[in-house]
Amino acid sequence: MTVLVLGGAGYIGSHMVDRLIDSGREKVVVADNLVTGHRAAVHPDAVFYEGDLADKAFMRKIFQTHPDIDAVIHFAAYSLVGESMAEPLKYFDNNTAGMISLLEVMNECGVKRIVFSSTAATYGIPERMPIREDDPQKPINPYGESKLMMETVMRWCDAAYGIKFVALRYFNVAGAKPDGSIGEDHHPETHLLPIILQVAQGKRDKLMIFGDDYNTPDGTNVRDYVHPFDLADAHILAVDYLRGGNESGAFNLGSSTGFSNLQMLEAARKVTGKEIPAEFAPRRAGDPDTLIAASDKAREVLGWKPEFDNIEKIIESAWAWHSRHPDGYADR
Repeated sequence: MTVLVLGGAGYIGSHMVDRLIDSGREKVVVADNLVTGHRAAVHPDAVFYEGDLADKAFMRKIFQTHPDIDAVIHFAAYSLVGESMAEPLKYFDNNTAGMISLLEVMNECGVKRIVFSSTAATYGIPERMPIREDDPQKPINPYGESKLMMETVMRWCDAAYGIKFVALRYFNVAGAKPDGSIGEDHHPETHLLPIILQVAQGKRDKLMIFGDDYNTPDGTNVRDYVHPFDLADAHILAVDYLRGGNESGAFNLGSSTGFSNLQMLEAARKVTGKEIPAEFAPRRAGDPDTLIAASDKAREVLGWKPEFDNIEKIIESAWAWHSRHPDGYADR
């Protein structure tokens, strides 16, 4: 069978494609508009189409050209919390409305399985820790709201059209393919670990830590970090789950261990051997104090077993990418 990966030129999507092809089980088709993705990140054995999932004619042509596509893996969404606060309509248009357009074409073409990247941001300020799948979903930013709306649309499309879905709600993604061949390259970069490593490289003067007065042990945000290969493996398991005739559902993906911004900084100093100067800055809007996932359900139902369960191992893989490609995909 063939899997269509939307957003397969992006950070997580490129690791997904790499993992799928490395498994040797699937033919892989990639669609990406390259607004934030990189053509060089796409595995050479994947069939690539440049275009937008909201373009129904474009998507219809892909499904007609590859009638053996039986599952879609969806990464093609904007994901910056701060940007979503400033430009909410951009997020509802691309994320929520884009999902609606995709589902219309999937239904028309008879494709009945989709695995998509949801987020811990759908929970908002969690009422307990770690967060479980049945906890209340009360987003505090448009990014999380747009993803929750995508989940809602999926549930009704399952009821009406029989399109089965798995929503994978994950937390902070960090790390890269260990050989340093693909990795994280955003412009501008907003994610903590690559920014820390850019300071280690000398590409930035210092790390700015946004907020030191959160309700956490050291006052800085606490997050649950997951390696993109472990996420990719969970998506593969989710596709198998749907192919097995199982019902739609949602699963948290996380290490179940939280690390504060200061702990991430200290771990990176240890891995890189660099000083990595840092200073505090005011909080960013829309950032919860702590986000840690309870991923028991994914481990028990999907059989998910994360390989990268050590934060230093995750940082080492990211450092390999940044060391080999100091200018990201621009040097390829």
